[in-house]
Amino acid sequence: MRYAPINDRLAGLGGAKWDVHVRARELRAAGRDTIELTIGEPDVPTPAELIDQAVSSLYRGRTGYSNGRGEGELLQALARRYTALRGREITTAQILCFPGTQTSLFAVMMGLVSEGDEVLVGDPMYATYEGVIAASGARVVPVPLRAENGFRISAADIAARITPASRVIFLNSPHNPSGAVLTRADLEAIGALAMQHDLWILSDEVYEELVFDGTDFASPLDIPELAERTVVTSSISKSHAAPGFRSGWCVGPEEMTERLLPLAETMLFGNQPFIADMTAVAVSEPSHVAAQMRKRLARRADEMVARFADVPGIEVHRPDAGMFALLGIAASGLPSKDYALDLLEKTGVAVMPGSSFGAGLDGWVRVALTVEDGDLARACDRIAEHAGNFQRNDAA
Repeated sequence: MRYAPINDRLAGLGGAKWDVHVRARELRAAGRDTIELTIGEPDVPTPAELIDQAVSSLYRGRTGYSNGRGEGELLQALARRYTALRGREITTAQILCFPGTQTSLFAVMMGLVSEGDEVLVGDPMYATYEGVIAASGARVVPVPLRAENGFRISAADIAARITPASRVIFLNSPHNPSGAVLTRADLEAIGALAMQHDLWILSDEVYEELVFDGTDFASPLDIPELAERTVVTSSISKSHAAPGFRSGWCVGPEEMTERLLPLAETMLFGNQPFIADMTAVAVSEPSHVAAQMRKRLARRADEMVARFADVPGIEVHRPDAGMFALLGIAASGLPSKDYALDLLEKTGVAVMPGSSFGAGLDGWVRVALTVEDGDLARACDRIAEHAGNFQRNDAA
């Protein structure tokens, strides 16, 4: 039988990146003592007041069809939020609502690029970005994110890879997997390139409310000169500990949202009204859940840095935001997936191979900071012992 080319473009870009996580679940089901540091899921339940709002809306009959753009109350709440955060007016006509950031990114990418186009994106990148780009027929152009630059994408590195086929600069700040946060100066330099070459800027900002103390968040939406070419996506998954509700959005120029509206309507024709009501409540004020998570995540990152300070063969990159830390494991001599599988089989600790996020991270693994303190401490002890085995083998 015949299949559409999109299936070939996405072959190998799905679940294979999560093989270590799947293997950890198999070991746990078999009774093995495992500690999962693979998935970036909030370490607290969805706030009761948000669940109460969703349930109340269900009982009020908010279960009918919506419209392709999103429920009015949610659109207004998002417009107020972004107007206040970005310091310039953002209207409801500039917003489209989707079930989660992932769907938003897919729709935006399908609307901005097509076969033969190029998308410049930092390497390492979140595991689904390559597929989101490939689905459209466009080509991924990896831009190296250098450890010596704190894994922040550089305008100079972007400029070196721009061609006549370039269409989009795809940003992720705060960044997954590194926790890097772009500065206003970074964005101004990147924005100058976008204007010079007439490129879109797509910015995934789902971790915006998880920026640690001492670091300032900046968005390309902050820069008025970039207004006509900037699209931002986000959701309540991380900020409000509500990943299962799948409630996200994109913000961009009014012309862009009008052009994308038929695509959004073709995909799903509106998200669920009762979830929209809950989301409107969530985004109407800063998240108290995020404020608590920020402190815990930053503390755990600091504890991890201290724990491995004197452990040969392990390097820690301390994040400035988000739910993860990176461990440098190049001294093991193993590719990151082989290292992660070896660590899992020998110690029961599951981490994500850096190679799941791009070739540029193959000497690293990503560690989730979202487990209880005691579990994280036990995992760090096991990782340290595992590293010691490599050191002893080298000495022998």
